[in-house]
Amino acid sequence: MPDPSASGSSTDPGPATTAGLGLFGAPRQHDGERVCSRKGCRADAQWQLLWNNPRIHTPERRKAWAACTDHRVWFEEYLGERGLWKQTLPLVAGQPMETR
Repeated sequence: MPDPSASGSSTDPGPATTAGLGLFGAPRQHDGERVCSRKGCRADAQWQLLWNNPRIHTPERRKAWAACTDHRVWFEEYLGERGLWKQTLPLVAGQPMETR
């Protein structure tokens, strides 16, 4: 079997999948608009969900996922069930997400 790294392509699923978070994509932009972080969703994001994993992050640290209106509640429930959700804020065009 050929080595995929030799051709420049990779089959590595990336850190999100290896960490068990393969349901999510990294926040991305399409035509200057942020796209929902839910895997496979290409809708414009209107919300940012701030979260923190207390096992690996300091208390003040905030990570963010972008969410469309359809996936906002899904993200809040997912993060809330795991004790990670901190806050949901509107995503304002032209302003960076509230990560720190």
